[in-house]
Amino acid sequence: FIGRVALGQNSQSLDNPFRLGVASGAPRSDGFVLWTRVAPDPLSTDTEMIGGMHGGSVAVSYEVAADSRMKDIVRRGTVLADASFAYSVHLEVDGLQAGRNYWYQFRIDDAFSRVGRAITLPAEGHNLNSLRIGFVSCSNYETGYFSAYRHLADEQPDIAIFLGDYIYEGLFQRGPKVRSHSDGVPATTLATYRNRHAQYKLDPDLQRLHAEVPSIITWDDHEVQNDYADKWSETFDDPQNFLIRRAAAYQAYYEHMPLRPSLSRLIGSTMRIYDRFKFGSLAEFSVLDGRQYRSREACYEPPKKGGGHLETRSGCAELFATDRTMLGQAQEDWLFDGLARSQSQWNFLAQDVLMARFRQGMDSNEYAYWTDVWDGYPESRSRLMNHLREAKVRNPVVMSGDIHSFWANDLKLNADDDKSPVVATELVGTSVSSPGPNYELYSKYVPNNPHVKFFESRMRGYVFLEISEKQVDVHFRTVSDVTNPESTVSTLMNYTIEDGRPGVLPA
Repeated sequence: FIGRVALGQNSQSLDNPFRLGVASGAPRSDGFVLWTRVAPDPLSTDTEMIGGMHGGSVAVSYEVAADSRMKDIVRRGTVLADASFAYSVHLEVDGLQAGRNYWYQFRIDDAFSRVGRAITLPAEGHNLNSLRIGFVSCSNYETGYFSAYRHLADEQPDIAIFLGDYIYEGLFQRGPKVRSHSDGVPATTLATYRNRHAQYKLDPDLQRLHAEVPSIITWDDHEVQNDYADKWSETFDDPQNFLIRRAAAYQAYYEHMPLRPSLSRLIGSTMRIYDRFKFGSLAEFSVLDGRQYRSREACYEPPKKGGGHLETRSGCAELFATDRTMLGQAQEDWLFDGLARSQSQWNFLAQDVLMARFRQGMDSNEYAYWTDVWDGYPESRSRLMNHLREAKVRNPVVMSGDIHSFWANDLKLNADDDKSPVVATELVGTSVSSPGPNYELYSKYVPNNPHVKFFESRMRGYVFLEISEKQVDVHFRTVSDVTNPESTVSTLMNYTIEDGRPGVLPA
């Protein structure tokens, strides 16, 4: 390394400054982002000692190597752990070779971080033969252990994709509690959001996954508040006050994630995270933000109806307003343009909530729409389905989270017409630890939805994909007992998606 680092005003003990681990993400063909946060006391409640730190920014040494033993060093230098962002590091590394693994490590004085792995994307148009990914969502610290992360790390995928609800801002209200959230209060301020993220990052299974597997990330609602939509809260807070809370949540999220500072720095109460990643000619991933830009939920009526709730077509005309959007105009234009231009064999949309229509019966015998998912934005979904067909997007596959259950769905051109053609496949992963929806109730509705090919809400786990030119092999993995940190893993179901044929087939 380049020698000892002067700590300046930060003269406190840094025996273990990297307690929150390391992570890499946002890969490009010539580089990636490396993340850590200097936090010798991660859960400190002293507002003058953020994570046990005070004073100005801290210089951190880093090395990037072409081998896991850190012998073949290809890049070294120093980077600042930014005091204004909780002493986090977001190092954008570039100028590296395309399509390969790299390893990295941070250091302050005689304290070393663990070694992490990063990847560069293949060069544009490179003929990549295969890709292995896992996707995860909904990890509630209070309701179970994160053994799903450990088992996904064991599989050593090329990339892990986080689809939201990485943390939970609230306190768990039902069922047994396995462990307690930080500070004993819901996260609503910058300090409490920071501590919630730090607590999750201290989990050994999550820390290992981030170190060993590069990540691509997006968020859902619990990173801020359950079922929020843009500036509209579930609890009918004043929108301007809620944006102050949202800004605090977004800043804490940025401080703890391997996001590109050139793309994702907080500006006021907004922060862009939607992005695109191309793995040669094999696969392209459009990673979406389904929270920040969406229209408020339909028939949002204080004090009765705040977050997700059921509405019918006859009872809520607003549902079908043509100007309602899940993504916002700018993101929708960006997505549609990218999909139309894509030359990739497989086109994945990584996003937060259930996209398929799910008809739920009402006492009036009229099917209902759940307002927090794409059912609450049917015109926005229709625009996307029509674009996939009209632009002849090749092999679109949607990856979703949020609903704490496994699903395999056909996505129809017209979501309310069972005879409408299938234009895409949706795979929904269950939660890492959050309890699932009522299995008996949802199973009762599945026959009303013949495009739902599989549903299971009683098990926790993740989804593993093996992508090749001709097919995608889908594996729904489940953990044996989310309350046991030594939980084992098994495969619940295997499916195949064939080139040129949307929908899943039994493997």
